[in-house]
Amino acid sequence: MKISTLLFGLVAGALSVMPLGAIAQQPIVIKFSHVVAADTPKGKAAEFFAKRAAELTKGKVKVEVYANSTLYKDKEEMEALQLGAVQMLAPSLAKFAPLGVKEFELFDLPYLFDDYNELHVVTEGPVGKALLQKLETRGLVGLAYWDNGFKVMSANKPLKMPEDYKGQKMRIQSSNVLDAQMRAVGAIPQKMAFSEVYQALQTGVVDGTENPPSNLYTQKMHEVQKHVSVTNHGYLGYAVITNKKFWDGLPADVRGQLEQAMKESTKYANDIAKQDNDKSLEEVRKSGKSQVYVPTDAEKLALKKAMVKVHTEMAGRIGKENIDAIYKATNFDPSKL
Repeated sequence: MKISTLLFGLVAGALSVMPLGAIAQQPIVIKFSHVVAADTPKGKAAEFFAKRAAELTKGKVKVEVYANSTLYKDKEEMEALQLGAVQMLAPSLAKFAPLGVKEFELFDLPYLFDDYNELHVVTEGPVGKALLQKLETRGLVGLAYWDNGFKVMSANKPLKMPEDYKGQKMRIQSSNVLDAQMRAVGAIPQKMAFSEVYQALQTGVVDGTENPPSNLYTQKMHEVQKHVSVTNHGYLGYAVITNKKFWDGLPADVRGQLEQAMKESTKYANDIAKQDNDKSLEEVRKSGKSQVYVPTDAEKLALKKAMVKVHTEMAGRIGKENIDAIYKATNFDPSKL
């Protein structure tokens, strides 16, 4: 990261937390940075939040949204938030383990949720709330969970049975759970920033990846992948977070209005996530550049059996009690597979 860029961000961040009187009626600026395209569920929800924040605060707050890694990339944005160079992010849940909150990697466990209803029982329940509270010790405030969706696999060869993954270099986020997931089917996991994936696929640095269809389509990854398998094997979601010092320094009325804007934005984000992914998958299919395959029940079961053992392998890292709490909430019993 260029020093001048970070210094500029720090100055802007410092101005945004100054008392209102000191900035002579200027709006409080919230820089909201994210790494995906503006027309993804997260991108749309960020813009929706910006609109509602302006409306509910009557112009006291101006949210500036920076999409597609235009301000900071994956590895830079968390540090920028902690330093106050930006005020809001919505990183994927896998990004919190490097901060020392490895329990968030439970959301990376394969085949943990069968559908959105099971997922929301967790994100809107005690487990999800307790995880967000852990972020405060890192100088962050967790505001909400936003859905992206369930992931599909892509490669330049058909991926039907577990053995089809053997030797394939598969891009993953920086998550020990996702690393173990890929190794469980014989693939070679490659950790890589999201902004670098298209070129890596195009040049053969990696063979394939996993993504919700909206990310696959908006980043044009389907144009450099011959096959897409609709495995729905794992979930990709985000936690909307803010700098705790900034958040606590806001006037109480403004903070309350932003909380309402976030509540409305969360409903909007989660309402459009499945719809956008279904539409994106259809667009991938219509493009003719990737062959979209829906695994049979037998193929899904084989992949599930191969990957679910990761739950036990990762229990020591994530916390067996957290995994058991989700099993109880979703009525899942892996021993019955």
